[in-house]
Amino acid sequence: MEATSEQDGGGSGAGDYEALVAALMANRQLLEAKVGINNAMFAASDLATSQLGDSFVVGGCEGQKTIDGEQMPLVLGPAREGAGEDGGTGYEALVAAVRAKREWLEDKVVTNSAVLLRGFDVRDAAEFDAVVEALGWPDIRYVGPAPRTHVHGRIWTANEGPLEQSVYFHHEMVLIKEFPAKVILFCEVPPPEGGETPFVPSFRVTERALEEFPEMVEELDAKGLRYTFTAPSNNNTGSMRGRGWEDAFGTSDKSEAETRAKALGMGVEWLEDGGVKTILGPRTLTRVFPGRKGRRMWFNTLVGMHGKELSSATVADGAEIPASFVQRCEEIIEEESIQFRWRKGDIVILDNLATLHGRRPSLPPRRVLVATCK
Repeated sequence: MEATSEQDGGGSGAGDYEALVAALMANRQLLEAKVGINNAMFAASDLATSQLGDSFVVGGCEGQKTIDGEQMPLVLGPAREGAGEDGGTGYEALVAAVRAKREWLEDKVVTNSAVLLRGFDVRDAAEFDAVVEALGWPDIRYVGPAPRTHVHGRIWTANEGPLEQSVYFHHEMVLIKEFPAKVILFCEVPPPEGGETPFVPSFRVTERALEEFPEMVEELDAKGLRYTFTAPSNNNTGSMRGRGWEDAFGTSDKSEAETRAKALGMGVEWLEDGGVKTILGPRTLTRVFPGRKGRRMWFNTLVGMHGKELSSATVADGAEIPASFVQRCEEIIEEESIQFRWRKGDIVILDNLATLHGRRPSLPPRRVLVATCK
């Protein structure tokens, strides 16, 4: 009986072992990802204890990923109990924490590419503006096709185009000679459904595009891209790209508009209907920025402008870019995206040199405000 028991037990153990090995191999990527997340959480916990003091605590959020060992976004909440309650203590605590940890916070924006400040009860544009000022980064005026309205201080509305439409992934002002290093977003009114602001680690897009299309990527980088965009004279909020050239250039004088366009690296062609076609390029497909591990960022708007009604993207010499390549790049960007859903009072700081961001369609109301910084 004992021999039979040992034989049966041994057979069952071997089968269990083989099944376990098979399960581990089948789920290897998932397990590696979870180990990475746990390691990052332990590291964040140590960091919170050793460096943050009474300024912030490190948390998590839905959709968060670990990218190359770093949490994206890094989630920071109020360290002191009571911050975030009605009465503005959260907002005041955040301003104080930002001032105390300004250099550390800027380092985290670069390291993690995105930082979420959650739970501080920031309620409106004025309080958001105070947080932006506390960060100490110089302002940079937005130039682009999105219709926007000034709200308070350095704060503007985000794209005011129809909520049922999406905003495609982009680096803010990617085609202008001077673009912001940071984009700071604030949720005043979260949407009841949809309206996420997904973002993408830009270097991952370049890595994957190089894996699949190495010759095409290198050719486009070497030759450069040429973009055109047509803008009306006056704003049209019925379009995601309806900002008029008079608002964009801050003048109704065509001669002055040409001067300002040239300073931004644009050529212009005036249209009979009063609109203007802007011409930009050549622009490279990828860029490498200091302090970001030598990563090649997917710093372009090829997918967002290629073959669209108001815009085009071609090789700088005028050659067409294969639609199949553009489509696959669009798929890669979507596959690498992190889905971020807003809560009221959230502030997200994006490293604009390293992070693409967009907007999903949503039901109303939705009100997200923005500041752009050097």
